Amino acid sequence: MPVRIIGVACGAGAPDPRCADGPAALRREGLTGRLRLAGLDAAWSTTIPAPAGNDALTVVTTIAEELAGRTEELVARGRVPLVLGGDHSCAIGTWKGAARALATRGPLGLIWIDAHMDAHTAQTTASGRVHGMPLACLFGHGDPRLTAIAGGARLDPQRVCLVGVRSFETGEAALLRRLGVRVFFMHEIARRGLHEVMTDAVAIAGSGGAYGISLDLDAVDPRDAPGIGSPAAGGIRGPDLLRSFSRIGRDPALAALEVVEYNPHRDRGGATARLVGDAIKALLAPRTLHIVELPPPPSNEDRHRLASRRKRAA
Repeated sequence: MPVRIIGVACGAGAPDPRCADGPAALRREGLTGRLRLAGLDAAWSTTIPAPAGNDALTVVTTIAEELAGRTEELVARGRVPLVLGGDHSCAIGTWKGAARALATRGPLGLIWIDAHMDAHTAQTTASGRVHGMPLACLFGHGDPRLTAIAGGARLDPQRVCLVGVRSFETGEAALLRRLGVRVFFMHEIARRGLHEVMTDAVAIAGSGGAYGISLDLDAVDPRDAPGIGSPAAGGIRGPDLLRSFSRIGRDPALAALEVVEYNPHRDRGGATARLVGDAIKALLAPRTLHIVELPPPPSNEDRHRLASRRKRAA
């Protein structure tokens, strides 16, 4: 599987702008080499820097436009974009570009794994932070500068679902409810198990065509992923996430993958960086075949010799 990595060095929309350092840190820590050792045709495509001296909305718009062009090109060429984002606002570019590339094959589905809904608009947000708005923008709701990216490409709410939500506000919840977006809250995951929930999520997002996965690391419990931008207790446990990804992994319908909000300044002992690499490998890397060579069955002569020995021993 040809995987091309795009780093997005932007934390303009996040509570902790140091998330912008995440993609470079993962590259320094040898992520590309680890993916190659796992059997993936992985290469670092580019890193998109954040333009300096502008307001957050202008920065996000500029980056999202460039990112949309790159993901559209890679998907159209049969490559799998792996976007490593600073904050989750980069999702506007990732998924608008992928959706535009696949438009002739039907709507792109999306599994949004996140502690938050990220579905605010300017009318519902209290903080005004853009990282809380990307999912709304992907449905065509929000600032026209963002919704118009990639020719105004949009996602179909019926093929999008959220997994792991446990922190949200009424305005964004009302929008998703009105659009009919399926939300798997943490209490449902605790009751049913992550594997069952993810199986349902793939059925929704992958119904009839290609889909993507956007993983905000704050969906994972901070005990297993301390290096995140917006920690929220009570999340998905790291081992559960890896087991679930391994079960649904290597799906040819998976068109792109995005991992965001890794904050190396908060990580402890590289635990979160390792989780990122393991999660990507679980979803994308080919399975390793362990071939066990068995000895050939004994010949008739060998059987006769063994029987004679047993008689003498008796």
